[in-house]
Amino acid sequence: MADQDQRIDNATGTGFVGHQWDGIEELDTPMPRWWLYILYGTIVFGVVYAVLYPALPTPAGGSPGTLGWSSHGQLADELRAERLRRGPMLAAIARTPIDQLAGNPQLLRAAQEGGRAAFKVNCVQCHGAGAAGSKGYPNLNDDDWLWGGDAVAVQQTITHGIRQPGDEATRFSQMPAFGRDGILTAPQIQDIVSYVRVVSHQEPVTVGARQGQALFAANCAVCHGDKAQGGRQVGAPRLTDGIWLYGGDRATLTHTITNARYGIMPAWNTRLDPVTIKMLATYVHSLGGGEKPPAPVGPELAANVRPQ
Repeated sequence: MADQDQRIDNATGTGFVGHQWDGIEELDTPMPRWWLYILYGTIVFGVVYAVLYPALPTPAGGSPGTLGWSSHGQLADELRAERLRRGPMLAAIARTPIDQLAGNPQLLRAAQEGGRAAFKVNCVQCHGAGAAGSKGYPNLNDDDWLWGGDAVAVQQTITHGIRQPGDEATRFSQMPAFGRDGILTAPQIQDIVSYVRVVSHQEPVTVGARQGQALFAANCAVCHGDKAQGGRQVGAPRLTDGIWLYGGDRATLTHTITNARYGIMPAWNTRLDPVTIKMLATYVHSLGGGEKPPAPVGPELAANVRPQ
């Protein structure tokens, strides 16, 4: 074997290492010097890096490094600098009532952009990336609002949620389960469905729809209005348009009237600060369906207004 180790390959002038696989022998070719220099350089770099920066795992956590730098610390510094940069603008937004932001275009743009970012983090899961909603989750781009579409109403909804347990200021209403609770019979429910599909321009007038109109007036008009135009005081949807939260086909309407709906939106005042909620409401209001604030009551009318 020793003699074989000393053998030289005639073609390359390189010695053999003595290994052989299926008649193929291995030459003892030395590493290129440039490769060795790179290897030694990376070893030196690794040692220096491990001394200067966090690199070595220990039972108490990663080694701190002699420079005291960490990615967490860098992020904290950047966030601190960003808060200082945005502080004056956020303070100005906080001082300005939401219905007065439109009077300051710079503040309005800043609030809308801040709200856009907050929407992407907190709201797209239900309302979608484009705020178009889905079954059971309202489309925020249209002009159909259950509880009001002006900026103040949107801010109230986001702040306290809808049917949020434990929040006394939450939006709250409850539709009766007319079929499940035995308030109406199945044929009566079908008559109401027929009437709703007539007023929403989906079916022609039938005998059942005429009977459903009387049933609607006796059971549904108290919330949805005598002309099915909806009632924002209780979040009752308008039934005369083509906008549906759960669906306007006969099967879905039957299910809704029979079993009722009870959608819940979280109250964001426990998760987001008031300025973020204000910016979020400003962004939602800007999507296309936002309404102007209600007209103020004049002095001549205020004298005739009585508390309800």
